[in-house]
Amino acid sequence: MHDGAISFDVAVPGRAQLRALRRWSTVIAAFVGASIMAPGTARAGDWGCQVILCLSNPGGPEQYGECVPPIGRLWAALRHGDPFPACDFGAGGSQGTSAVNIFASASYCREDLLYWGGPEQSELLCNARGAINVEINSALYTRVWWDARGADRTITEFYGAGGTAVPHEPTQSARLFLEREYESSGGHGGGE
Repeated sequence: MHDGAISFDVAVPGRAQLRALRRWSTVIAAFVGASIMAPGTARAGDWGCQVILCLSNPGGPEQYGECVPPIGRLWAALRHGDPFPACDFGAGGSQGTSAVNIFASASYCREDLLYWGGPEQSELLCNARGAINVEINSALYTRVWWDARGADRTITEFYGAGGTAVPHEPTQSARLFLEREYESSGGHGGGE
């Protein structure tokens, strides 16, 4: 990394990877363009802006080496209850671009991360600490589940242009999980 710029070394990518890299390069260009063109705006070297940039990567927030330090710092801060870092885009900056951390629970989780735990395995829990929703142009671009199934593991859901995933509503996962469990038990409830 030189002078606050983020550079990425990419091995010969496949066709799908090239499309994702082109889409992501648009995001990079928007952030870098906003920071260069407008005086007083955040530079790529600012931690909050680095975090948003890395979290918006369809390949995951730590796919590139330049993202490992700022994202590692983010995970440590969130684990300690610190607030999510801000990125000041400045006057006329990148409106409609944001990142918000939502701590995970049974009421906000991916269905595949839900499990029975607690006393007597009777409490529905989420096997992630939180989810960070990144919006670009006021539309969900990526959702990154952090500390999923153990410390330092992330799951990135990509919803940007050209993505094939359909956004799901994490607030509905518990209901779907319980319905599926009820159906698999033959309508008898529980695992009977």
